Amino acid sequence: MEKQEIRTFGRRHGKKLSSRQITLIENILPKISPINIPNQTNLILEIGFGSGEHLREISRKMPEKIIIGAEPFMNGVASLLSAITDEENAIRTEYKNVRIFPDDVRIFLHNTDSKFDQIWVLHPDPWPKAKHTKRRLLNSDFLKLLSEHLAPEGEIIIGTDHWEYFDWIAEQVKQTKLIPTIPSIKIIHTRYQEKNKAGTSTPKYMILKN
Repeated sequence: MEKQEIRTFGRRHGKKLSSRQITLIENILPKISPINIPNQTNLILEIGFGSGEHLREISRKMPEKIIIGAEPFMNGVASLLSAITDEENAIRTEYKNVRIFPDDVRIFLHNTDSKFDQIWVLHPDPWPKAKHTKRRLLNSDFLKLLSEHLAPEGEIIIGTDHWEYFDWIAEQVKQTKLIPTIPSIKIIHTRYQEKNKAGTSTPKYMILKN
């Protein structure tokens, strides 16, 4: 029997979506699925993009790349769709390179051979209670899966304001062949970073390479 992966995220739905958001999910989302693109180079993946602030930023800065966002929380998907479309519900020019996978990223990774120049994981749920530690996304098995999808010289960029989780991730990295560095990165502003539920002074970042 195939091992069932533990769910690493919370609820799938939040407040009721607007009629426009429902329209975008029904009509636009299927057209920008990463499943519809062939395996290729010049790919960037962001896992758990929240409302998509950082994803939109890198999309504008790197129009030559295909930016794939994976997010299981449908309200976040709807927020991103609203931000990248105009009043006629067409994709804005600066976001033509955006693709969205609205589910657990592991499903996507298990069904693609694509290699990524960058894989971003910013402010994943730290699941701070001891009984929930097994739900943490960035365990050694998941990091090994990500390493298989790195392009040559590709990198995994991790950021969290939960310092205990950061140290836990560092221990998980030791169980892989990934090489970690602690970069000097300016604070990457997202809605989750601004909430700073951990109450720390600044996020910590880590870059992993094969």
